[in-house]
Amino acid sequence: MESDFLIIGSGIAGLSCALKCAELGSVIVVTKKRDVDTATNLAQGGIAAVLEENDSIESHVQDTLSSGAGLCDESIVRMVVENGPARIKELVDIGVGFVQDAGNSSGYSLGREGGHSHRRVIHAYDLTGREVERALLNKVRNNSKIEMFEERIAVDLLMVEGAVPGWRAAGSQRCAGAYVMVGEEVEACRAKVTVLCSGGVGKVYLYTTNPDIATGDGVAMAFRAGAELSNMEFVQFHPTCLHHSLEKNFLISEAVRGEGGILIDGEGVAFMEKYDKRKDLATRDTVARAIDKELKESGADYVFLDISHRDKSFLEERFPTIFQRCLSRGIDISKEPIPVVPAAHYMCGGVRTDSNGCTTIPGLIALGETASTGLHGGNRLASNSLLEAVVFADRAANFCKKHWSNIKTTDIPEVDEWKSGNAMDLEEEILINHNWDAIRRVMWNYVGIVRSLKRLELAKVRMEGIFKEIDQHYHDYHITPNMVELRNIALISLVIIQSAQLRKESRGLHYLADYTQTNENIEQTIFKRKKDGKKWEIKTIKREQE
Repeated sequence: MESDFLIIGSGIAGLSCALKCAELGSVIVVTKKRDVDTATNLAQGGIAAVLEENDSIESHVQDTLSSGAGLCDESIVRMVVENGPARIKELVDIGVGFVQDAGNSSGYSLGREGGHSHRRVIHAYDLTGREVERALLNKVRNNSKIEMFEERIAVDLLMVEGAVPGWRAAGSQRCAGAYVMVGEEVEACRAKVTVLCSGGVGKVYLYTTNPDIATGDGVAMAFRAGAELSNMEFVQFHPTCLHHSLEKNFLISEAVRGEGGILIDGEGVAFMEKYDKRKDLATRDTVARAIDKELKESGADYVFLDISHRDKSFLEERFPTIFQRCLSRGIDISKEPIPVVPAAHYMCGGVRTDSNGCTTIPGLIALGETASTGLHGGNRLASNSLLEAVVFADRAANFCKKHWSNIKTTDIPEVDEWKSGNAMDLEEEILINHNWDAIRRVMWNYVGIVRSLKRLELAKVRMEGIFKEIDQHYHDYHITPNMVELRNIALISLVIIQSAQLRKESRGLHYLADYTQTNENIEQTIFKRKKDGKKWEIKTIKREQE
């Protein structure tokens, strides 16, 4: 397969970018499951943007900087926030049905979530992601310049000699597409520009709100190809995932707390005021740590989120999905509190990019949760993720448009076919299942909400052995989609562990019991493969040293 643009992932970032890049040339979108199996589709809360007269760009900027614990790139924050209203208008224009409210100056119903000083989260009740995905997919399917292929998992990036004109990053190699699994075969999918937007890394952890696709594929592929990663220790744990034996990843939106939900313990006592003056509207890192502490002190398996003081009619209208899902599990949220626990939710680090989404590899762009743009810093502000996705998709497409006269002349070379050598069929899936379970338990127990140097070192030793075994399996056996995912989560786990070991401080989402204060000499943690491909270069830097 060959195209001008290869986009890996079908969430809001990928589809938004595909539509804009289709104005320049041919686009192929590949996604490893069905087109709707994305984190976007599960997003409940909404998109944060300054839309009301009583709100301001400066207020949204300051809320984001405060949440990011001193690690946000302020120039990126301002750029994203300033572009928010225009990107929302584009989504409305393509048919996204946000909830309207004539009583607001914006004309839309706006929610408030933790860390926000104003109501600025535009939503489609608690189905925002699904509504955005529906509208974007409809436009993509009706665009003759875009081809979409489902059930195809990218294995590794195609790297060739040469540069890409106009690309800030310089090097002896550039990205020219990816190797993609089609059934049991692996094919080369060649492109002038490759865009990674394959989502996050939640499946690295035992408990997560993420869909099953979130195995860090884009981040792992980029790293193996030589791209820089940054701030991988900052994994956001959502404070409120439904605790129920029949549910593995159902999120209770932060908007529930925004509408008055109160966190209580097993005795019905509210506890957030012990931890933050903002109480239940504190940022996610604070709330998750508070719940973690309450659980460890009490020995309980969960706490409760109580919004039963609000009218049933309001709850059914504002949170139709949450209301019905809880009711199906025997929980009437208008009469009783919801049992909740924290769960891995969002990767604030990722593939390091510039303000256009360009990575440190020519020809390679990263968007959405796959990217580390500088917006989120040490802790993502609620509902800034979908905002980042649409703003950077627009920036990336505009970058390509600006340099298209040069990029379109870039040669797409023939590449080597995938070679299996003497690989054998893997007949015992237990080799994969055992390691998959071991990785997720090690990460949950040792590299979770609260960390220590001792636990991190134990995790590193365990993971290095598992990583070596998986790497051997990868070379000995014919690959399968499960093996590709296992290889990726093993790599991502090691990077998270070593990033966490390097940051000897507590800041944002990274809480290290051995160093509970912040260290102003550390801003970024940077990972990069050394040229020999066998060792990793790991360092911390201050932003002004870049």
